[in-house]
Amino acid sequence: MKRNNLSVVNKIVQYSSAVKQPKVGFYSSLNHTHLPAVLLDWGSLPHYVVLRIFQYLPLIDRARASSVCKKWNEVFHIPDLWRKFEFELNQSATSYFKSTHPDLIQQIIKKHATHLQYVSFKVDSSTESAEAACNILSQLVNCSIQTLGLISTAKPSFMNVSKSHFVSALTVVFDNSKSLSSIKIEDTPVDDPSLKILVANNSDTLRLLKMSSCPHVSSDGILCVADRCQGLRELALNYYILSDELLLALSSETHVNLEHLRIDVVSENPGQIEFHSIKKQSWDALIKHSPGVNVVMYFFLYEEEFEAFFKEETPVTHLYFGRSVSKAVLGRIGLNCPRLVELVVCANNGLQTLDTQLICIAEHCKNLTALGLSECEVSCSAFIEFVRLCGKRLTQLSVMEEVLIPDDEYSLDKIHTEVSKYLGRIWFPDVLPVW
Repeated sequence: MKRNNLSVVNKIVQYSSAVKQPKVGFYSSLNHTHLPAVLLDWGSLPHYVVLRIFQYLPLIDRARASSVCKKWNEVFHIPDLWRKFEFELNQSATSYFKSTHPDLIQQIIKKHATHLQYVSFKVDSSTESAEAACNILSQLVNCSIQTLGLISTAKPSFMNVSKSHFVSALTVVFDNSKSLSSIKIEDTPVDDPSLKILVANNSDTLRLLKMSSCPHVSSDGILCVADRCQGLRELALNYYILSDELLLALSSETHVNLEHLRIDVVSENPGQIEFHSIKKQSWDALIKHSPGVNVVMYFFLYEEEFEAFFKEETPVTHLYFGRSVSKAVLGRIGLNCPRLVELVVCANNGLQTLDTQLICIAEHCKNLTALGLSECEVSCSAFIEFVRLCGKRLTQLSVMEEVLIPDDEYSLDKIHTEVSKYLGRIWFPDVLPVW
């Protein structure tokens, strides 16, 4: 180890000499024979310096470094080093990533559970990994966690765990942590009773709650959170538990201004066509109370399932369509979404161009700054008119070349010049790479 460090030190010394030459008197007072020894005495570094170095090291390297000397081992156990930790739980047969060693997990639970503040669990697709995460959660009885995230890297493996096992483990954290401010528990079997425990113990601190795709949570559970957690600023949930009552609760005088509301619109049941509508008065109450709120909606529906949406003014700011969306729906967006900032259309039936709809959006959505188009058709003339109407406020414009249809006025060779002129910067359509 010292031989390797010596070469590094020599390079540093050589580099320093080449960059900046000190005064001659400095060298006359320095004993050169002691210089390498001083620089190589890593054990004499102050704790705060070693701590800063350890914070940049991967966990496995940090653990190895702790065995170098007694002082480094002391730094390894300083509470500040354990405030943020990510448990990685993978099965070797199904994952390329290494899991956090079981011995280290037990050491953390025994020695550092009280120090953990920012904790995440990253699991693979196996049920065994999700169950291991639950087992660790159930042992954090003396924790003071502020941020908790449960992340499935492949598919929602937490949904394969017994509901009672998951809820019991999560309740341990909700019950013992009195300062939870950020929670990401999407795609999990969390339920209404556990949310009530969360609220009972963390109502004054909760700021962010992400829990889309949680089938055991009802609108009553979310309403309980909105009623009691007056500091809630970010909320992510499924559309099926969004209600007029929830929006009104988030608009109460005692509630702080909501900053982000993300809504995933997915069929609750296969083949579902009918969705409930949210009243305009409820949306208006939310915007009046929180005028700067970002309302983000992700749609994963089929064309026949959009009947309930955008028939009247909706304060959505960011719209993402993951499946095909009809011309009729896009037309309603242009007329009823005046706060729209970003629009992404992944597909359209492709039978007719979206010229009229796109120009309508440009004329009525005065805040639009970003557009993404793929697997649909727009004539070159209409697209240039859209860009002209929006002008330089279009900071993001991602359009596949296949979307643009040449017409009598413009060809694909000329369109980038016209678009660049109105944007005030060089622009080209996106092209799929050819391998």
